[in-house]
Amino acid sequence: MPINSDKPHLWKQDIRASVDQFNKWFMRFAPKAYRETRIRTTKHVEEALLHTKDLLDLAPALLASHSGILPTLRMCCCPPIARDRLTGLAGVSKSLVASMESGTVPTRMPKQTLDQHLTQICSIFAQMLDADIFPWLVAKQRPSKQERHRASTIVADRLCGAVSDPIVRNAQEKRQLALIAAYLKRKGYVQKPNPTDKLLNEMEPGTFAFRMNVVVGSDHKVNIPIDVVVQPKKPRPALLPVLIEAKSAGDFTNVNKRRKEEAAKMHQLKTTHGPHVEYILFLCGYFDSGYLGYEAAEGIDWIWEHRIEDFEQLGL
Repeated sequence: MPINSDKPHLWKQDIRASVDQFNKWFMRFAPKAYRETRIRTTKHVEEALLHTKDLLDLAPALLASHSGILPTLRMCCCPPIARDRLTGLAGVSKSLVASMESGTVPTRMPKQTLDQHLTQICSIFAQMLDADIFPWLVAKQRPSKQERHRASTIVADRLCGAVSDPIVRNAQEKRQLALIAAYLKRKGYVQKPNPTDKLLNEMEPGTFAFRMNVVVGSDHKVNIPIDVVVQPKKPRPALLPVLIEAKSAGDFTNVNKRRKEEAAKMHQLKTTHGPHVEYILFLCGYFDSGYLGYEAAEGIDWIWEHRIEDFEQLGL
């Protein structure tokens, strides 16, 4: 029996309750998550400055050996340079910039070509470094420790601002998983990953696992990650565990852009593991009637975080 997908008369009040719950969490905990990330990021920026002798020694060889500092250098410019903008300004390939952002340089690129492209990138940075943040560049003198830290904090704010949504999303995901774990443990479940050599329907009863890869496909098999997989104490006839996707949203726009992803995942799971797959969304935040109606039409049910006890209806 459906839990919430067949009760549209309750959707509006649940949406209001979910939005209120997300907003209360955001006001209390999002600033803390952002500050903690900013502190870590500031340290990374300071390390990048030291590697470059406080931006006074930007050379191709340095970028080759410390390519992971590229995102920091982009934020050191006036105005800060987006990844694609750097590609265009420097006249280098997108693959080179993407590789460097991941902390490596392309191994197959000829050394002469790589050196030329890195020289072009250094030239752009030399022209666009923000002298207001790094006043020592004009005098060509190393800054004091205090000046370096102040500049690093500004650059860290720029970096964190560019990824503020993922910072909040990651913090919220951790909180949701912790809530599910606490609920399951109160019910006597044990966190125990399913061995990779065992099939999904061989998962031990009364156990659950986080971020488990589930195989889908027949001819071309692929792994799709599932946030929480729970094998009820009393397994179902098909012996398939319950698959739970933790989802949170801080606005109504993005959820409707991503709703097709859950539908595609549901289709893959049922095609591979049969019609008895139980794929449940665990929702907190801004999920409107349009989103809920789409998921319901695709045969996907959900449980609201503000009514977590609905998990009992799944036999958990």
